[in-house]
Amino acid sequence: MAEKKKQDPGPSVKDPEVYEALRDEGASKEKAARIANAAAAQGRSKVGRRGGGAEDYEDRTVEELRERAAELDIEGRSSMTKDELIDALRHH
Repeated sequence: MAEKKKQDPGPSVKDPEVYEALRDEGASKEKAARIANAAAAQGRSKVGRRGGGAEDYEDRTVEELRERAAELDIEGRSSMTKDELIDALRHH
């Protein structure tokens, strides 16, 4: 079986190992870089413990989802349905 070639994420990613693991799990480049840099700055275990405290997207209002989408600069958010917003947020 051919081994997948790893690309250098560049100098802006401070923990390439975490970055690649997240990308392999399907995280976007932006999300993987954000988490990898937080892990490098604060320590992997601290960043790992922090996870899981967010409210489920399904429990949020459309307006709350649009606000979060605006923070992440997701295009087309103003015309998206709740399900489309949730999908866009999860795959950003």
